[in-house]
Amino acid sequence: MIVGKFFNGSGLGNMLHQYVATRVKATDLGVPFGMVYIDDGAGKEPGFKGQSFMNIDWGNSANTPLVVGTHEEVNAFLGVGMNVWHEKKVRENGVDISPYDPEFNFIQDNTIIEGEFQDSRYWEHREKEVDEWLKVEPLDMPDNLCVIGFRGGEFALYPDLFLTHDYWGKAVQLMINNHGIKRFEVHSDDIELARQFFTGGGYTNVSGSEFKFIHDIGINWRSMRFAKYAIIANSSFFILPRWLRQGKNDGAVTMSPRFWGRRNIKVWSLPQNFYRRFLYI
Repeated sequence: MIVGKFFNGSGLGNMLHQYVATRVKATDLGVPFGMVYIDDGAGKEPGFKGQSFMNIDWGNSANTPLVVGTHEEVNAFLGVGMNVWHEKKVRENGVDISPYDPEFNFIQDNTIIEGEFQDSRYWEHREKEVDEWLKVEPLDMPDNLCVIGFRGGEFALYPDLFLTHDYWGKAVQLMINNHGIKRFEVHSDDIELARQFFTGGGYTNVSGSEFKFIHDIGINWRSMRFAKYAIIANSSFFILPRWLRQGKNDGAVTMSPRFWGRRNIKVWSLPQNFYRRFLYI
């Protein structure tokens, strides 16, 4: 059995990468999988963040997800002795530059795994299965619409991380010039900041374009999953829905920030977040 962990302080993007990596490894090995909650002291109620719109299979832990604080408690709950595997972390000058960890390929049965798992090499060979595992109700998205994934909240507290008007302005203008986009939907966890950011930057007047603002986790994720055109922030929330959408090979475009988490200082963080399917600016 391969066991993955949901930390109650994690966002949906991080949860989904942990979930997908767990199921991929279990599928590769031909063994069962299960997901458990870990109480990481974040002070938040445990729960899968996408439960309002996505019905995932919990595997062997179905109906009995466990809130625990230690690996020993996980082992006791599962009733088996298990190994623990952590994705290798690499930091340089305080920046997380962790690459893909090839030791993932040597994980054996009866292992609890933990990591970011955002490199597509962890799951790209199971794309059809991932598409099915993360199945949601489709949204009808017109081809003249571009969805924008704007991340505010705690991101805005870190100058190296928070994307500037330069990035959003270039991306919006490229969508207008190269694809004739006139309609934009801004999907965000921080609508007030998103409104200030875009209207304050004058984007609502660019070539007569129209902007709409939406804060609803289900609509946000599903819009990213089905829209042909998207501009995304450096947040894990947007990776899997856009990566899966790009896999349809119908001319979809995803603009994303070069250097990912540190575009403002031009240092890659994380290198795992380079996807050949995305366009980086």
